Amino acid sequence: MNSKIRARPVGANSFATRVWDESPPTIPATGENSFARTRFGHALRRRFLLDPSVRFLNHGSYGATPRAVLAAQERLRRRLERQPVAFMQDFLPDALRRTAADLGDFIGARGEDLAFVENATAGINAVFQSYPWRRGDELLLSSHVYPAVRNAAHHVAAAHGVKVREARIPFPLDHPREIAEAYAAAAGSRTRLAVVDHIASPSALIFPVREIVTGLKARGIRVLVDGAHVPGMLALAVGKLGADWYVGNCHKWLFAPKGCGFLWAAADAQRGLHPTVISNRYGEGFPAEFDWCGTRDPSAWLTLGAVLDFYRGLGAKALRAYNRDLAWRAARLLAEAWQVAPPAPRNCFGAMVTLPLPGKAGGDAEAGQRLRARLWKRHRIEVPLFSIDGRLYLRLSAQVYNDPDDYKGLAAALPALLT
Repeated sequence: MNSKIRARPVGANSFATRVWDESPPTIPATGENSFARTRFGHALRRRFLLDPSVRFLNHGSYGATPRAVLAAQERLRRRLERQPVAFMQDFLPDALRRTAADLGDFIGARGEDLAFVENATAGINAVFQSYPWRRGDELLLSSHVYPAVRNAAHHVAAAHGVKVREARIPFPLDHPREIAEAYAAAAGSRTRLAVVDHIASPSALIFPVREIVTGLKARGIRVLVDGAHVPGMLALAVGKLGADWYVGNCHKWLFAPKGCGFLWAAADAQRGLHPTVISNRYGEGFPAEFDWCGTRDPSAWLTLGAVLDFYRGLGAKALRAYNRDLAWRAARLLAEAWQVAPPAPRNCFGAMVTLPLPGKAGGDAEAGQRLRARLWKRHRIEVPLFSIDGRLYLRLSAQVYNDPDDYKGLAAALPALLT
């Protein structure tokens, strides 16, 4: 198991200072980068609407949308309102498909295999409700599944006489193969569909998706991958994972406006796949049925051109590397200051890392919410806490507008609230 990191007081010569002894990297001057002389960190906060008085360490929950993208969304909304009928009936159908093609290029998929949904949860519900369940079938989740997905699973299970099983993910863990082994052990002869987290929401663990999918598919189990946190955080090639369905959010790590998600389906997994809202294009197949689910604001999806321009303009590889490096450095800083150990190796985390709270800080979700509220009220620090196996964990995020000082403040503030 991971050895405990020995702590020293946070002072002038401590790890909390040494870990940041090199300047955060600048964005390399590449052809894709329109901000080549911009430094990552607080210099980029002006491109967002974030309150400058807040230490915002929770990009993972809802993301943060750049001003430029919000401006593009406002232009689309104004165009819609100038002539709603022409926008919805003449402009929107082709615009959605062009946007799907652009997103497909980014995530390694064909546009015709992509449908837009408001969020990953909506896509998962569509798969659950479309699947041809039979009484006695089993639906497999992980113990780190997002709560909304667990609720949706139990809802469909109650309606169809299906049993929900959970793969118990070891936590802490020493190697990602333990996650694949947990899925293999939990799958049974009646398991028909499995939900595989690509990045687990509460623990921030990156699951070895390809290995898990390969093992489950070899046993005849259909696989739905929940990639809510992946687009923008990790490089993604959806079509190479071997899954039947993949859902993702663009409003978290890709900077899109809220309500911008997608559902990808392999060609042989599109038959019988319907949105949760049946509307005028019922019977036209995937993705046509999803393109029209009644009157709604499509502007978040249509901004994806501006979103990808912003993301690539920062330097996609440099952005991902900066966020992952900053998150791990911050985790090491907090781990040493609090005398705790990261619950998994570095390669299990991306731009989010979880850490156990110092001491014997056990508690349930409500205790975590109370502590989060105190951090916010007293220190203006926004960071989520989760209860995993009866112990409280803090999940920190790193995004291009963060810099080391954000985490130094958290290192000093939290222990005082636990006494």
